[in-house]
Amino acid sequence: MPVTIATVTKIASLARIAITEEEAARIAPELDNIMGWIEQLGEVDTTDVAPIMAVIPNHLRLRDDVVNADPLTGGGIRDAVLANAPQGEHGFFTVPKVIE
Repeated sequence: MPVTIATVTKIASLARIAITEEEAARIAPELDNIMGWIEQLGEVDTTDVAPIMAVIPNHLRLRDDVVNADPLTGGGIRDAVLANAPQGEHGFFTVPKVIE
């Protein structure tokens, strides 16, 4: 399916981009070429190719997940924090149910 000037104008309208007829005429063949490349990629046989997330190996550097019980640096003060809440239940803030 070739990309026409009407198609480019419709896409620009949907994307809220103002373009002139001359710009649409210039963009239409470029988009048509891009769509052709996409069709070529669809013809490639990738049945024996394993999917990869990145071309270089990445390793997440994670710290240990530990609770900091020192009240000066954060942690161990749940009751003091919940004392500021209008409502609390089972150690958590209680908020009104919101349904739209």
